[in-house]
Amino acid sequence: MAKYLLLKHYRGAPAAVNDVPMDQWTPEEISTHVQYMQDFADRLEGTGEFVDGQALAPDGVFVRYDGEGRPPVTDGPFAETKDLIAGWMMIDVDSYDRAIELAGELSAAPGAGGKPIHEWLEVRPFLTAPPTLTD
Repeated sequence: MAKYLLLKHYRGAPAAVNDVPMDQWTPEEISTHVQYMQDFADRLEGTGEFVDGQALAPDGVFVRYDGEGRPPVTDGPFAETKDLIAGWMMIDVDSYDRAIELAGELSAAPGAGGKPIHEWLEVRPFLTAPPTLTD
């Protein structure tokens, strides 16, 4: 089994076919979308392929180490980063092909007008072993 992260982007990916921003959806359209995602996760939980998933709040800051004995430095939030990732789902599947198949299915979540979004999802494998350095 291999773990993959399915990333849902607000921006940064090619435009979806049904590219209506969620803040313009009706409450029913939002509920239908969320229910689709939940049903998808429930089905994958039943097959043992679901690990976790979360929607992300639009708030956030960058943090960095600023030296020994000094508090971390924060800056932001940055609109260009908080708008990038809307949420994620972690799956544990037998193959890359299965990860692609599931991402394609998740991309069909309904949006405005109840029609599939056809959004682009980023599929990222988890690093299974640290990289090695060779001379």
